[in-house]
Amino acid sequence: MTDRAEAADASPAASPIANEIGILERRRIEAGVIAPIYAVMRERFGEEQAKGVIETAIKRAAIASGKYFAARTPGGTNLQTFRELQVLWTKDDALTVEIVTATDDRFDLNIHRCRYAETYREMGLGDIGHLLSCNRDGVFCQGYDPRIKLTHTQTIMGGADHCNFRYRLEEGDETPVAERP
Repeated sequence: MTDRAEAADASPAASPIANEIGILERRRIEAGVIAPIYAVMRERFGEEQAKGVIETAIKRAAIASGKYFAARTPGGTNLQTFRELQVLWTKDDALTVEIVTATDDRFDLNIHRCRYAETYREMGLGDIGHLLSCNRDGVFCQGYDPRIKLTHTQTIMGGADHCNFRYRLEEGDETPVAERP
């Protein structure tokens, strides 16, 4: 976790994310708003359709969030600038992270404790926690820098003992969001 700690300590006043609220706190606030809406949608449309609406809305919000952070990234986006954002996801001891690889084109990490999952369970939202958080991870990248791709085969939210996130920077035709016309 030294990469994240170093990123957090590297001139925080100059960082565009220095004053951002931590993602765990954001998710807690959002879940408090979503919970009663989800309950009404389940009553009116059934669980499957309600989950579908939540999934679609959250994915759209994640892409928009990625674009927001990309627009605030001086010099354009890449995997290094993406790694620097991770301090927001780990803020408030939200995650216990083991960084496996951190290079210009790979960022592999295992998450051994996820307070997001714990929070959703405490709020009675464990059955949609994956929709509220895990489904954001890959699509956030679409908004932030479409060259960044995420794969994972397991999550704590899904019942595994750890999450295995594998990010890759795939050079290609797609221009980073911050450099798009």
